[in-house]
Amino acid sequence: MRIARFTAEDQLFYGRVDGEDGQETVTVLAGDPFYTGINPTEKTLPMADVRLVAPIIPRSKVIGVARNWNEHASELGNEAPTSPQFFLKPNTSVVGPGDPVTLPDTSEEVSYEAELAVVIGRMCKSVPVERVPEVIFGYTCGNDLTARDLQATDLQWTRAKGFDGSCPLGPWIETDLDTENLSVRSWVDGELKQDGSTSDMIFGVADLVSRISDAFTLLPGDVILTGTPAGVGLVEDGQEVEIEVGGIGALVNRMRRA
Repeated sequence: MRIARFTAEDQLFYGRVDGEDGQETVTVLAGDPFYTGINPTEKTLPMADVRLVAPIIPRSKVIGVARNWNEHASELGNEAPTSPQFFLKPNTSVVGPGDPVTLPDTSEEVSYEAELAVVIGRMCKSVPVERVPEVIFGYTCGNDLTARDLQATDLQWTRAKGFDGSCPLGPWIETDLDTENLSVRSWVDGELKQDGSTSDMIFGVADLVSRISDAFTLLPGDVILTGTPAGVGLVEDGQEVEIEVGGIGALVNRMRRA
């Protein structure tokens, strides 16, 4: 099931997306599905009449996973970690599908990173691997935009990873997905840049969620970015970045300088 967040008629809604190939419709949900469940109403709108926004603005945090693909670690001159490595992005870094991303004045080297994003559905702590499916609401596409020059000079990655707009998410949340072998791709101005599979991740989704929940209490709407395949590169003013994860869809954003 695809759950979107959108605006229509000057109001903000959650909705269930139905249909394919340009014939999608959105059925409005009653309330917030993270707290009241998925409750469809009688109101359905054509996709063309709504504006999709970020499918979730985390109430608490976005957790990134660093160097979770061997080839990506190697291309940046790093060794693959022996245990998962985490960092945080603030919820002010989140933007939605179609939103422009303003590249920060503090950086001249911002790169794209296509990622599978996990959306948490319930408060949890120290979740055993076998129970991880119970705490996941669904999955979406993410772009972990990174200021490489700041990453190289700062002692921590807060500025490099957390600037406004550095975490595009969307286009919606897919609640039913097998994450063992999903394609993860990116394009810049239509040119394929990354082409990987989640089967190549060093640490899988269940392992990541379990270990992250040992470190942090996870809350409904928290997002985990699971890492990126090789092929990252820099983006420039005016370029369009498309992120696609198999079984979910495509997330498109245009970069701009202030």
